[in-house]
Amino acid sequence: MSNLSFSEIVHTRRSVRVYHPTDYDPAAVTKSLELAVLAPNSSNMQLWEFYRISSAEIKSQVAEACLSQNAAKTAQEFVVIVVRPDLWKSRAQANAQHVQNDVKSNKKNFTGMSRLQYYQKIMPLLYNNDGLGIRGLFKKIYVTLKGISNPIVREVTGADIRVVVHKSAALAAQTFMLSMVAEGHDTCPMEGFDSKRMNKILNLPCKAEVNMIISCGKRLPEGVYGERFRIPLEEVIFQR
Repeated sequence: MSNLSFSEIVHTRRSVRVYHPTDYDPAAVTKSLELAVLAPNSSNMQLWEFYRISSAEIKSQVAEACLSQNAAKTAQEFVVIVVRPDLWKSRAQANAQHVQNDVKSNKKNFTGMSRLQYYQKIMPLLYNNDGLGIRGLFKKIYVTLKGISNPIVREVTGADIRVVVHKSAALAAQTFMLSMVAEGHDTCPMEGFDSKRMNKILNLPCKAEVNMIISCGKRLPEGVYGERFRIPLEEVIFQR
């Protein structure tokens, strides 16, 4: 593991397009995935899965599904981050059980009951959506009317929840990629891929979606395409 500061890790991270053919330590991915699952996520629902692709046969299929771009063809491994909104019920139950255990072990935890109700009542209300969007429509009408007089969360439809779970997965992806730099390795997050083919390769259920495919390895000098460019800070950072 490197001794880089956090600032150095952020500045070192680049989207690498060409990886070294042999110099690689798979333990870097193991450690980074262990940190990725600690990323912040909405309501701690953890509606994500991480698929680690290292076999030559499946890597070849993934590279083809990623349009045969260099970052995929030369990768030592792939980490595919998948969102699973369909697992909301079991994840809510797991959180509720954790709260119950926490209350039993700490009698002074006065927030336990409200936290328990949050996972037993609020999460089912938010995540339980039908394919036609009928529940979401009624919830949208309710929050719109309620919002006339009170601040309220307005993102309550199935489409809204889809955005929520992808945002959470993206936080895990960033945690993983920064950890890989700390472990002396590199990555490239790829959105250019055939999602239908990827779902088939991973044998995903119909409600699962690939959030991001991250190639892994150690960079070659030609693997970084040019100097980093960012829009000037004054054009993107505002204070009110």
